[in-house]
Amino acid sequence: MLTLRILITAIQWKKQSGSLKTKSMIAVPNFIRPEEYLDIERQSSIRHEYRHGLVYAMAGGTDDRDRIAFNLLKVIDNHLGDSSECRFHSGNVKVNYQSEFYYYPDAFVTCDPRDRDDRYIKRHPKLIVEVLSPSTQDFESDDKFEDYKKTELLEEYVLISQDCQRVECRRRTATNTWETVIYEGCDRVLLKSIDLEFAIAELYRGLDR
Repeated sequence: MLTLRILITAIQWKKQSGSLKTKSMIAVPNFIRPEEYLDIERQSSIRHEYRHGLVYAMAGGTDDRDRIAFNLLKVIDNHLGDSSECRFHSGNVKVNYQSEFYYYPDAFVTCDPRDRDDRYIKRHPKLIVEVLSPSTQDFESDDKFEDYKKTELLEEYVLISQDCQRVECRRRTATNTWETVIYEGCDRVLLKSIDLEFAIAELYRGLDR
């Protein structure tokens, strides 16, 4: 327990001192077990992600990122309605795969009843969405995608740009390979995993540009 308190204090100090600038930086370069990470999350006011024994502090996002995620969740909510067996979640709920990672996607959908059992952690997402920022886009495009692919029910991984109207959809095929479709400009976006189509402009409503 003493070690846990030291870890939490170190993470909070780094955050307050400004030495943690992105969520892709390692908060504390010590290997910890998943159960220790979960203890940190329960006791800390700062959210962290976990990958292969390392804990990453999450920096705050921009207002554009927040608005894009909100717009997406609103579109998904209107589409699914109250009668759907699927549930959508924002960036406050974790996605987990075994002991390898715990991430906070900007948005995701799960339709698996097993994900009703835990209010804080979901393990069977069908759709995962990340809104890109300069500090995280390489990680979210590469390493994080490789991690997410391990969740067997994932059908679609979506990357949304903040800087321009661009959406990248990566879809799992019947042969367990992945294909990529890019939407830009005046395109209509198809989220095939949940049978949802909408104008790309819907994601960028209300941005101060």
